Amino acid sequence: MQYVIAGSLGHIGKPLATRLSKAGHTVTVISSNAARKQEIEAIGATAAIGTVEDTGFLTETFRGADAIFTMAPPDYSGSDWKAWIAGIGRNYVAAITSAGVKQVVNLSSIGAHMIENCGPVSGLSQVELAMDAMAGVNVRHLRAGYFYTNFLNAIGQIKNQGIITGNYMADLKMVLVHPADIADIAAKALEDESYLGRGFSYIASDEKTPAEIVAMIGKATGRLDLRWIERTDTEEFDDLLAIGLSEETARNYTEMGAAMRSGEMNADYFRSRPVMAGWRSFESFMPDFVAAYKTY
Repeated sequence: MQYVIAGSLGHIGKPLATRLSKAGHTVTVISSNAARKQEIEAIGATAAIGTVEDTGFLTETFRGADAIFTMAPPDYSGSDWKAWIAGIGRNYVAAITSAGVKQVVNLSSIGAHMIENCGPVSGLSQVELAMDAMAGVNVRHLRAGYFYTNFLNAIGQIKNQGIITGNYMADLKMVLVHPADIADIAAKALEDESYLGRGFSYIASDEKTPAEIVAMIGKATGRLDLRWIERTDTEEFDDLLAIGLSEETARNYTEMGAAMRSGEMNADYFRSRPVMAGWRSFESFMPDFVAAYKTY
């Protein structure tokens, strides 16, 4: 089978492309970074160097593929993040239609039922709607939880201040996922058309509160004094600006945190709570976190 994987060799793209290549499939990996070409070829895949903002490039890359994996890469440079994400979705739709692709696995997020008021996830909601409007194409959206790897961004704050912060409460039940579990489910969906179908699947590896997460990270790193600090929306926005994020990015992340705090972001997930995606509990991620912590 011929597969195209968007997302370069990130936390999902690399294990997904590696697994499919080892299974004997023909795999093309899209990357905007030409320096990734050798690394992509080293796992047995073909590199397609270009940008998902280029519909012509996407069309030619998708042509002949049996199925593709799509995602909106992070972009923090624009003035309207949600609109940019929605635009990438339209690019995918145009290329999928022109290239005649019939099977798509699309990375989305918990909270994508919220067309508004959920930060960048509301942009992903627009991608889902655009893809679902395609006739004759099976699209399975993987609504993933909060990535374990996102906590790596807090290492500086942990080391310098002994805290992790967010504009939601310490006892909030967070839905978490290991990116490798997403890759496993994506590979299954790409290889098994009966699994793919249409619609969405929630992808979760664990459920933990910030208080539990802080306790686990504190124990693993030896920072037994580590604390969770709940910020107001204003404090969260100002803190994000202080670490160098743009106003647009900070506004969207603050909005997403508020959606978590209200319970609306995770509401649809808890209404149809699925079986956990894999064996990779948050605790099993601690060795990787500690390795990153030590080298920070």
